[in-house]
Amino acid sequence: MTDEQQPKPVSFNSARFLISASRLPECPPDFGAEVAFAGRSNAGKSSAINSITGHGKLARTSKTPGRTRLINFFSLNREHCRLVDLPGYGYAKVSRDMKDDWQQHLGHYLNDRTCLRGLVLVMDIRHPLTDFDQMMVEWCEHNNLPLTILVTKADKLKFGQAKTTMLTIGKKLKPFACVHHLVMFSATSKRGVDEARDILASWLEVPLTDATPAQG
Repeated sequence: MTDEQQPKPVSFNSARFLISASRLPECPPDFGAEVAFAGRSNAGKSSAINSITGHGKLARTSKTPGRTRLINFFSLNREHCRLVDLPGYGYAKVSRDMKDDWQQHLGHYLNDRTCLRGLVLVMDIRHPLTDFDQMMVEWCEHNNLPLTILVTKADKLKFGQAKTTMLTIGKKLKPFACVHHLVMFSATSKRGVDEARDILASWLEVPLTDATPAQG
């Protein structure tokens, strides 16, 4: 392959909104490479996506947690590469039936999307490893899906306290082989942004011919 034929490196600043989907058949064609972001409502998922892409309003942030009810896709400059913002759970003031519906369609995406290269789980450093977080870690472990954890809002704690919390989280996650990276992150101070970009690029830039479905 000549230099002219080499795929472009991923530029996260190139991220643009592509489409929203409420269920799997509405998603873009299942081809290429995707990295999805998941997190409990109010964990800072939208702010993390905005920091990584350098777009303040790419993923909508809201003072009403749980407002995102759709799977949102963002295209990147590298062909067939996408970032995916999954619905948040936890604080959303909606009916039980609607929550069950969200979870069902989220499950379909996670179980059936073969172009999914890895999952980024966002958790608040002040409230880490909630039931939702542990469920997602166990799901990734069961399905052999690479997992990066962004421990957000690190600026809310003193550095020593934040470091101690990270060590505690790391010890609890040590048995899980799916956890490839644990990153202290702050959308406010930009701590961890470059590291997160490097991790995402390493997942997205694997040639399509060399990629295998992540699910086991």
